[in-house]
Amino acid sequence: MLRIGYWAAQEQYDPVKLLSHAVHAEAVGFDMIVTSDHFHPWSDTGGQSGFPWIWLACVAERTRRVELGTAVTTPLFRYHPAIVAQAFATLDYMHPGRFFITVGTGHAMNETPLGFKWPKFKEKVERLREAIEIIQLLWKGGFVTYEGEYYQLKTAKLYTKPKTKIPMYVATSNAKVAEIAGQYCDGILTNPRGLERFLEIVGAMERSAVKHGRDPSQLSKAMEFKVSYDVDYERAYQSALFWAPTAIPREKRENISDPRELEASVGEAEKRKIKETWLITTDSDDIYKALANFLKMGFDRVYIHSASPNEERFLNLLGREILPWAREYFAEQVEPLMRARLRTIKSE
Repeated sequence: MLRIGYWAAQEQYDPVKLLSHAVHAEAVGFDMIVTSDHFHPWSDTGGQSGFPWIWLACVAERTRRVELGTAVTTPLFRYHPAIVAQAFATLDYMHPGRFFITVGTGHAMNETPLGFKWPKFKEKVERLREAIEIIQLLWKGGFVTYEGEYYQLKTAKLYTKPKTKIPMYVATSNAKVAEIAGQYCDGILTNPRGLERFLEIVGAMERSAVKHGRDPSQLSKAMEFKVSYDVDYERAYQSALFWAPTAIPREKRENISDPRELEASVGEAEKRKIKETWLITTDSDDIYKALANFLKMGFDRVYIHSASPNEERFLNLLGREILPWAREYFAEQVEPLMRARLRTIKSE
């Protein structure tokens, strides 16, 4: 079943304004509210950095039905995995069945300002694997002793356990990390970087699931759909440029933790990349076409991340026209193809 989420960007809006957007998103028909989990924002000018777990608790009190979660929580350094487990167990205890978490290896900009040394990719992946194991063991209940290479628990126990199973997703564009999702988690959050690359990552997750005795049809494929909409193209483009530091090459931005330096490092190449990776448009038909392409690829959870100058107007457009169409299109055009593909995976 298709689930459509509203991406609440902690980096761009203050927590009060973001809360009003989240309430609005539920009112117009979104299924989920997903929020970023950063210590530093990408830009200094206009940047914000609300604490997402507290904010999510506020959203849960102000809404009634939407699913709530993060994208992406990094349980490696500033968050010990056991504290992540405790926080989300409490959220689920108070609002059963409404919370999920997306985990990943994260960005240096959120960890190095707190004095942590940022490791190489292999260590980050192994830390993530151990963190997932710890979180899930604690959620099951009882005393837990864990001896990993990077984390240890000594008879640790969550005395306030989750009331329901909390879905956990892994954010990645790497096939090896996708295998971890297939072994332990409920799906992935990945980027739509072409059908061939998408199928490689999803295939790695699904084969890993089968290998470990799990049903790949139960694993979700989520994506972040970046769009800036306005009747004035230049306004939409200028609004999207807030996110230009995200387009700095990873090998460069991983050595920068100061948002002022990130902002100053934006050049013409980064601005061009924003035009390529964001849908910047004055025509709602462009949004329909882009969504249709993503859904045909096989995504069943789409998080709409808007940098639109008038967010309230855009939310109304989404609720009135685009969300109903997307659900109908998915049911009629996409679900039959997904079922056929999963039958092939299982037969292999």
